[in-house]
Amino acid sequence: MERGKMAELESLETAAEHERILREIESTDTACIGPTLRSVYDGEEHGRFMEKLEARIRNHDREIEKMCNFHYQGFVDSITELLKVRGEAQKLKNQVTDTNRKLQNEGKELIIAMEELKQCRLQQRNISATVDKLTLCLPVLEMYSKLREQMKSKRHYPALKTLEHLEHTYLPQVSHYRFCKIMVDNIPKLREEIKEVSMSDLKDFLESIRKHSDKIGETAMKQAQQQRNLDNIVSQHPRISGGKKSKKEVCASSDLEVKTTSPMSEQDSGILDVEDEDEDEEVPGAQDLVDFSPVYRCLHIYSVLGARETFENYYRKQRRKQARLVLQPPSNMHETLDGYRKYFNQIVGFFVVEDHILHTTQGLVNRAYIDELWEMALSKTIAALRTHSSYCSDPSLVLDLKNLIVLFADTLQGYGFPVNQLFDMLLEIQDQYSETLLKKWTGVFRNILDSDNYSPIPVTNEEMYKKIVGQFPFQDAELEKQPFPKKFPFSEFVPKVYNQIKEFIYACLKFSEDLHLSSTEVDDMIRKSTNLLLTRTLSNCLQNVIKRKNVGLTELVQIIINTTHLEKSCKFLEEFITNITNVLPETVHTTKLYGTTTFKDARHAAEEEIYTNLNQKIDQFLQLADYDWMAMEPGSKASDYLVDLIGFLRSTFAVFTHLPGKVAQTACMSACKHLSTSLMQLLLEAEVRQLTLGALQQFNLDVEECEQFARSGPVPGFQGDTLQLAFIDLRQLLDLFIQWDWSTYLADYGQPTCKYLRVNPTTALVLLEKMRDTSRKNNVFAQFRKNERDKQKLIDTVAKQLRSLINSHHS
Repeated sequence: MERGKMAELESLETAAEHERILREIESTDTACIGPTLRSVYDGEEHGRFMEKLEARIRNHDREIEKMCNFHYQGFVDSITELLKVRGEAQKLKNQVTDTNRKLQNEGKELIIAMEELKQCRLQQRNISATVDKLTLCLPVLEMYSKLREQMKSKRHYPALKTLEHLEHTYLPQVSHYRFCKIMVDNIPKLREEIKEVSMSDLKDFLESIRKHSDKIGETAMKQAQQQRNLDNIVSQHPRISGGKKSKKEVCASSDLEVKTTSPMSEQDSGILDVEDEDEDEEVPGAQDLVDFSPVYRCLHIYSVLGARETFENYYRKQRRKQARLVLQPPSNMHETLDGYRKYFNQIVGFFVVEDHILHTTQGLVNRAYIDELWEMALSKTIAALRTHSSYCSDPSLVLDLKNLIVLFADTLQGYGFPVNQLFDMLLEIQDQYSETLLKKWTGVFRNILDSDNYSPIPVTNEEMYKKIVGQFPFQDAELEKQPFPKKFPFSEFVPKVYNQIKEFIYACLKFSEDLHLSSTEVDDMIRKSTNLLLTRTLSNCLQNVIKRKNVGLTELVQIIINTTHLEKSCKFLEEFITNITNVLPETVHTTKLYGTTTFKDARHAAEEEIYTNLNQKIDQFLQLADYDWMAMEPGSKASDYLVDLIGFLRSTFAVFTHLPGKVAQTACMSACKHLSTSLMQLLLEAEVRQLTLGALQQFNLDVEECEQFARSGPVPGFQGDTLQLAFIDLRQLLDLFIQWDWSTYLADYGQPTCKYLRVNPTTALVLLEKMRDTSRKNNVFAQFRKNERDKQKLIDTVAKQLRSLINSHHS
């Protein structure tokens, strides 16, 4: 029973499910019925569902049939009406067809006319459009034609402007045309072509200024020289007016009025200021020698193209390279002044161009760039000048170089370049100039001294006398009173040397001009250089003359006299320097001249040389001495060589009359002392191993001759027997041996009042030994005689006592 209930419930559920599926089928679109049918097949009651579906279809068919049966009469009536309308419609169609045929036939001509009108209107519209398009295109073509024409005539900057207008104004209006696209594609190529051509022009410009820098610099330096001349005239004639005169006129007439504004200022650069140049008189400026338009055009072109920085960098790089080439001096520059001038002209030309570019362009070069170039140029120029000027040995060339450097510095200073280092370097060259002057004056002094006759200058008339006095500051009242002919005490080299010293001072002064030095600095420079001339150059020349082998006593005497007068003239040289520098010698830090010392040293050297020469002459005479040291008896007179020697000394000292008294006295005393010493050495020399009393007596005659010469007063000024004291050692020694006064000598030895105070026991012993050896050799058999034996004993005793004195003295 329960099974029956369950089956009944299942059948009810199945029936409800089928009903739901049928409703879904009825209400669902055919495209979406698949899931519903799938649910049917998924169930187990497929057959029952099909039965229900068949039942439902039959129900719907019965409903459709009922509805059709209900409307069938209306349908039949509608069909009948429709058949009637078909007939009328056929008639209407036939009428419309006839009407259309008639209309078509009637409208053919109109259609043809309308078609012709259409074509005319189309052509008219096309023509109008073409005119409009051509109106837009013609300016483009005209601009392009103008561009090509400008390119062809090398008017690149206007061509670039035309290109800008073409690209931004005209081409955008007709950009859809093919020829415009071709133009647009060509625009970068045209720009590049303009850049290349303008760069080529710039390279030509750079080559042009490289070639013309020499001429530009020469022109600038000429104008600087003219300005200096103008300034000198203004300083001499300070009458100032506002009117302009040509520099040539100003130089020709110092009375003309001049304008005070300097054309060499940075803002009013002389070489590049066309306004201040006279119409026909002025030398051409840089812009007259070089066409600057290429650099301006190229700068504008690169600026427009947005490549200004590239252009600036290229220009500066190329100019730096040119600067290095300009600053490289030729290897033979030092040989001629033209070499230096060309070198300076190129440097000045380079910086004049750069200064012109600085003031005529905006930013192509700036002050920092030019200052950097100038620093490099200054260092390289100074280094080159130091090197090449060191090779120069001609003072005239050094002086010309200095003037050229000053002009070079003044020229560039006029353009605003600092040139203090150049003037500092000129002070270095001044030292070199002094050295070259000293070398030159060495030759001058040497020629003067070599050509001098070392004889007093004779004058036969007043004119000659005044000429010498005019050349050399000499005043002597006694000489002026003497009648003609008369003689100056000095020789010709005195006025010549004095005048050459003045010429040297003038040469030093020339170098100091235009160096912007104070009077004190000029005075100090001249005095230092003159001191070098006196203490080194002139002193060495005098020393060389004095030390020459062939110089005679007469020449030495004249040199002493000459240097005495030159020494007195030093105060006049001081006054001469003071007059040309306007610096008083009393000014603090003023350098004093060392001329007095120089001439004193030369005089002392000459005096020493006189003493040396006299001694050498005495030695030469003494070499002729030929004593017979073994002679038993003396001769009747002094030796011939000594008589000749005394005669030579007398004649020599007679020449010393013009020498200062002390010099003559010193020479005479030196000669007598040297003669005495030489005679003593001759007596005691080791080669003379034995001598006799007779030989000693002959030697005594020669010494007496010397003493007689000393007593005769060969040179005035000696007091009493002063000159004889030169022979006192010999005299006492000879007296001791000739008189055989040993008892007195031995008894009084060491006392201030000793008769033989100047006899040294060692000397006496040496001479005694020579006499004892002679006595032993010649009196071998005489030893048996009592007198000889006593004498020998006495000699031995004296020798023993002398040795005792020597030993006690040493202890």
